[in-house]
Amino acid sequence: MSMKAIWRAATTVSLCLAVAACGRDRTPDETLPEGNQNPAPRTTTVEPIVSPTLQTIKRRGRLNCGVHEGLVGFAYTDNRGQWRGFDVDFCRAMAAAIFNDANAVRFVPLAIGQRFAALNDGRIDVLWRNSSWTMTRDAGEGLSFAGINYFDGQGFMVRRALTLNSAVELKGARVCVQAGSTSELNAADYFRSRGIDYQPVVLPSEEAARQAYAREDCDALTADISALAATRTTLSNPEQHAILPDVISKEALGPVVRRGDEQWTAIVRWTLDAVILAEELGVTKATVAAQARDSTDPRVRRLLGVEGEYGPMLGLSDVWARNAISAVGNYGEIFNRNLGDDSALDLARGLNAQWNARPGGLIYALPIR
Repeated sequence: MSMKAIWRAATTVSLCLAVAACGRDRTPDETLPEGNQNPAPRTTTVEPIVSPTLQTIKRRGRLNCGVHEGLVGFAYTDNRGQWRGFDVDFCRAMAAAIFNDANAVRFVPLAIGQRFAALNDGRIDVLWRNSSWTMTRDAGEGLSFAGINYFDGQGFMVRRALTLNSAVELKGARVCVQAGSTSELNAADYFRSRGIDYQPVVLPSEEAARQAYAREDCDALTADISALAATRTTLSNPEQHAILPDVISKEALGPVVRRGDEQWTAIVRWTLDAVILAEELGVTKATVAAQARDSTDPRVRRLLGVEGEYGPMLGLSDVWARNAISAVGNYGEIFNRNLGDDSALDLARGLNAQWNARPGGLIYALPIR
């Protein structure tokens, strides 16, 4: 037989074997179940990266969460001594995600000058305290921002009796501001860039700045607009004070962790993301259990731990997100009861509306898949 004939015979045999292999019947183990010709895709089981911070928290039996000393709407104690507020609820969501117990958290009230030191020296595990994400903090101070839970901006509050319509009319005005804050720097930039002379009245704390404004030691108070709205509720005649329409900065507020434990950063990020995604998908505190049982939406099933192994990727249980939502509700519920329609602040969602709302905002959940 010639070499050409041998080569043709070998090629024919190879093709026949390939066709037979591709066309053979499935074994019983390979046959898809009847009525389930589109099974849910499986996630690849991987060993989670160990988070030293999470290990410490589990040994301790609670989360140490840094919060504001007292800011209505965000973090404050009620008349029974219970911590309440927007940031407080995110601390509780994390405790529920880790321990399935929203009360397994110790709140550590911190002044502005203490917050990052408390994080870096290990007194707290995560900081949820109206902290603006800036380049200096992110790149220069050994901190990691795990996400954004509130989009804010700096403004000015004045007495209506001054009949001011804009911050550009504050020429020569005394402006109360907290020392060491981004608000102090932003105010200086704003007035300098416009050639407006003003008199900064720099106070050591937010409370001192609020009290100075209340005593009329200054004509205006500058801070994040949400903080100004909170301050106004504490004044004796709130209706006599107005927040000017000027927004002089962008303040992206969110949770902060120590750099060096990327897995812990991921746990904080995805817990925040889970409650945001829950609102987008219509999962609420009241409906989460029923939706975990009955929903056929793959996105809901992944979020609630019915499909996939996403919790174990973080070193948490399959139902970590379900536990967080069961404890505090979704992002919209957290917002409304602390800052929105159901609160004393009555703030509009604005930039903090979901991306697909009408009108849309900047709140956008990353996909769990």
